[in-house]
Amino acid sequence: MAVSQRPAPHPERLNALDVSFLYLEGRSTPMHVGSLAVFDSPAQDFDYERLVRLVERRIELVPRYRQKVRWVPGHLANPVWIDDPDFDLTYHVRRSGLPRPGTEAQLREFCARILSRPLDRGRPLWEMYLIDGLGDGQVAIATKTHYALVDGIKAIDIAQVILDDAPDSFEPPPPVWLPRPAPSNVELTVGALRDLVTRPTALLDALRLGARDARATAGTVASLAGGVLSAARSTLRPPPASPLNVRVGEHRRLAVARTTLADHRLVHQAQRVSVNDVVLCALAGAFRSWLLFRGEPVHPTTTIRAMLPVVVRDPDVPDTDRPDQPPDRAGRVGSAPDVSAILVDLPVGESNPLVRLAQVGFATRPHAASGRSVRAEVLVTLGGFAPPTLHAVGARVASGLARRLYNVVVTNVPGPQRPMYAAGARLREIYPIVPLTESHAVAVGVSSYDGSVFYALNADGDAVPDADVLVSMIEEALAELVEAVLSGSARVRTPRSGGSGRSGRSPRSTGSARSAARRASN
Repeated sequence: MAVSQRPAPHPERLNALDVSFLYLEGRSTPMHVGSLAVFDSPAQDFDYERLVRLVERRIELVPRYRQKVRWVPGHLANPVWIDDPDFDLTYHVRRSGLPRPGTEAQLREFCARILSRPLDRGRPLWEMYLIDGLGDGQVAIATKTHYALVDGIKAIDIAQVILDDAPDSFEPPPPVWLPRPAPSNVELTVGALRDLVTRPTALLDALRLGARDARATAGTVASLAGGVLSAARSTLRPPPASPLNVRVGEHRRLAVARTTLADHRLVHQAQRVSVNDVVLCALAGAFRSWLLFRGEPVHPTTTIRAMLPVVVRDPDVPDTDRPDQPPDRAGRVGSAPDVSAILVDLPVGESNPLVRLAQVGFATRPHAASGRSVRAEVLVTLGGFAPPTLHAVGARVASGLARRLYNVVVTNVPGPQRPMYAAGARLREIYPIVPLTESHAVAVGVSSYDGSVFYALNADGDAVPDADVLVSMIEEALAELVEAVLSGSARVRTPRSGGSGRSGRSPRSTGSARSAARRASN
């Protein structure tokens, strides 16, 4: 059997942005991104042992997942990544079972519970859970990965590397892994002093990030997030007051919605807007109904400001010059694009779904017209940026921005429109779970895959106990938009600047939620 031996260079140091996530993390705001994937079990059961063997074979592609954070004495410099000499794969890949037959509500409750807990900093910062006991012979995999671990370039999300585009894939046995010797405190100190000579500002950065003042640290993160923050003139004002912005606790609720990509594309083609605009319009309609359902005041000018991480590119490099082949499992094809952020005021005060869509298109047009936007069909082929990684990197950008800029985070990443597999088990549903930041009670993750569009709402359990109602209103808002298009109404054009298929099943049916919202508005 081959032995994986590597030279022992100086340990790689965490950059300022990565280490800031460690300082900002608290019991109520764990800094990790998650995912929930539901699989059809193959003829041979997809059991825990098969999953462990799969991860054991693939973890060689993401060596950072065998490393942990080691702090430098005296905080003379940022901490470093070192191989975990006690690495135990079975600690990170775990098994849990629901009482048979497990329900969807039980699955979501379990995921919300494990994702609300911070990761163990004494080990590599990730966990994966195989969840069995579901009905219809299905199994689920939940993952959680710390922000500091996933940067999209040197480390990608492990959910990206366990998926294949075919049910059968032969792989040789994994090589034996030998960890590099851990550096001593003296070696860490000498390395820190050496870095201070080459970069004198390193000590100041380390001390500033090590400050326990959360506000100072948050300001540092905002300055380090990088990228271009595109915002309409209106977003220079503070975001509107909203029940979405409250102090969050440790309890979480997870709510999901399943919709068809065909419905989104129908609106996209009829109204000449992007699929992302359709997603945002559905969310705007859902937030409108939810506010009315709660008895909150909604006026024609009422908005909710969404922060959207987006992939941007050099406008001087055409898409045709970029690699069109899919990345390998380690994401080593092509170069990683930059992830930036835009702010969009969702017009929740507008009752007409087509007018609402036009207003969303107007708000997103400056970014599309900048020449830096990346088309969805190109995005899914860019190396190192498969959907799980993009959600993680996007969440990093969101956490790096000033908390007072927006009301809610929305990550929307296109995925492959073909079946994917893990050890022969076919992937049916995939939900990205975006973590909450301080004073933000809801975060929305959206992914398209194999003809469906999946919405996942991660919500504070106390501030948003009606998360299931809100998520059902996404399905209703999309249906209302499709109905308006099919009714033959004249297309509402975006102002110029100066379904069919599988029906969505709500985790908990709200019946006449839309009717209740309409009654509340009267």
